[in-house]
Amino acid sequence: MTEQELDFDSGYGRVSALLLRTKAAKLLYVLAHGAGAGMRHPFMEQIARALAQRDIATLRYQFPYMEEGKRRPDPAHMAEGTVRAAVTSARDVCPGLAIIAGGKSFGGRMTSQAQAKEVLPGVVGLVFLGFPLHAPGRVGNKRAAHLSDVHVPMLFLQGTRDSLADLELMKGVTKRIGKRVTLHVVDGGDHSFKVLKRSGRSHDEVMVELADVVARWGENAATG
Repeated sequence: MTEQELDFDSGYGRVSALLLRTKAAKLLYVLAHGAGAGMRHPFMEQIARALAQRDIATLRYQFPYMEEGKRRPDPAHMAEGTVRAAVTSARDVCPGLAIIAGGKSFGGRMTSQAQAKEVLPGVVGLVFLGFPLHAPGRVGNKRAAHLSDVHVPMLFLQGTRDSLADLELMKGVTKRIGKRVTLHVVDGGDHSFKVLKRSGRSHDEVMVELADVVARWGENAATG
């Protein structure tokens, strides 16, 4: 397992990236961070290492606002452009690997919006680690409207206690889109996939579950 620090031109300035891979990797996940924390957040680090143990490489990267130390996320067009640049960079540094893209919360949504507007070259599927369907306490599905224009397989991993995605509403969204969507529900997980002590499970065990699901789904996407 090797980690390499990189950077690439987002179209709005250069941003940092981290490539983690094993020699046996056949799949690369272009993994975007959430709105409030960057690519080095413990969740991002943990899921990247768990996936590497399953021979899935990851390219984590910063959005321009995070690179500059700002708190307010970039406008959608900037974030989507950064996603597109990250995928291009991934293809350059890991030629021959099948690519999936997506990420945590905001990063996943920006990836799907980019894909819906214009196909991300070489991307065989999208993986969402907690899709932010709505703001806390403001239940709705407008943020999912663009998903009908995404024509690659999609995997949604969602916690039952996620305050940014009412589970019944999410089930309705995924059912409407149809067969190209897989929804995996993490029992007791919140938006960060943290579970209550009384669940009898640790956060580490939940991370293993997430990595196992992504690995199985990713293998099918890469060969499908």
